[in-house]
Amino acid sequence: MKIEEIKNSVKEQRVASHSHIRGLGLNSEGFAEPVAAGFVGQETAREAASVIADLIKAKRFAGRAVLFAGAPGTGKTAIAYAISQELGPRVPFCPMVGSEVYSSEIKKTEVLMENFRRAIGLRVKETKEVYEGEVTEITPEEMENPLGGYGKSISQVVLGLKTAKGTKQLKLDPSIYESLLREKVNVGDIIYIEANTGSVKRVGRSDSYATEYDLEADEYVPLPKGDVHKKREVIQDVTLHDLDAANAKPQGGQDIISMMGQLMKPKKTEITEKLRQEINKVVNKYIEQGTAELIPGVLFIDEVHMLDIECFTYLNRALESTISPVVILASNRGLCHVRGADSETLAPHGIPADLLDRLLIVRTSPYTLHEIEIILEIRAKVEGLTIDKEALSKAASIGVASSVRYAIQLLTPSGVVAEINGRTSISVEDVEAASELFLNSKASAQIVQNSLAKWMS
Repeated sequence: MKIEEIKNSVKEQRVASHSHIRGLGLNSEGFAEPVAAGFVGQETAREAASVIADLIKAKRFAGRAVLFAGAPGTGKTAIAYAISQELGPRVPFCPMVGSEVYSSEIKKTEVLMENFRRAIGLRVKETKEVYEGEVTEITPEEMENPLGGYGKSISQVVLGLKTAKGTKQLKLDPSIYESLLREKVNVGDIIYIEANTGSVKRVGRSDSYATEYDLEADEYVPLPKGDVHKKREVIQDVTLHDLDAANAKPQGGQDIISMMGQLMKPKKTEITEKLRQEINKVVNKYIEQGTAELIPGVLFIDEVHMLDIECFTYLNRALESTISPVVILASNRGLCHVRGADSETLAPHGIPADLLDRLLIVRTSPYTLHEIEIILEIRAKVEGLTIDKEALSKAASIGVASSVRYAIQLLTPSGVVAEINGRTSISVEDVEAASELFLNSKASAQIVQNSLAKWMS
């Protein structure tokens, strides 16, 4: 077989609805730019979101809730994702949709609490004692088997480690020798051993053994600096739900039946409130000792009007908890019924008045023709499409007449139509052809209304 050098192919990325959003798009003074970071318009809502992001970073907003209210396609979800971009990867961001709470396996309130716990992070700082260096010697010392017989057992292992500063010889337990064999450690490898747990990690091969071959299976790493025995600070980010799941999962045995049981996908089960309280006690103890830091994240509930009265009552209580995240809600409804409540009761955005009173409400406004045109131009670049100026204006006018989402969805079919017609750029004719092939929601509703007798009711 012949291996030749080939050029790296371009990395393809999946394009999603909010792939173009990179942040809130604010200037140095904290004011929203008209077009920035993938955002167009919605300056007031973005500036309000920036204040919320600053409060979350300062940890002064935990246990509070915000509602983004506006017509469909006005960027409510985009602003929530932009907040997560501003907060960075270290702050937990848990998105969900209101209808996710309805399950035949677990209670609605349990789904909400699970997502609440996913949105609360815990940064654990732990100082570990480790032995790190290049292996110079592995000598297992054998002894007669105490149980009798002809075989011999390992009594201890003599391990030599070398760093740039010096060398050290260690006497290790036989169980660590098994870990060395599992990691396939040989003389010349760089390893580290945790003193507390005895776990062994093979980092790679020492670069002093590197050869001049073009292709090798091993990764070569430099010789560690400092002493063989050192203290290392390890920072680990987990969520409270991770701790709940880890402690709720039953630990199986080593027999074949237990192992097969672990392989089979278990049915989704609830985590008890008692277990969560115990975990909260341990977490609070770590925080008081200074070994852990609580990071309240963001729980984003889209289509919040899909929740029922039980969920809203539970949200009221959960927001008052000592350990709770920032909750961002989004709704595109005006006056509508609250699910599970009296059928005659109408509430703004489908949210009961007592919960609505707790919320800071941010309004998103409909886009203008010029803003829709800029949005379509950004989306065309993200999707790798070339579009004429006249076609862009035509698509924007269709967006004003129907919806921004429909105009964005027309871009890719228009690109396909242009390709079929042998054009490299999307023209007005391509946009018109795509709009004739695919109806918008208003046109479809009008057709149904005009021919009501022909449809099944």
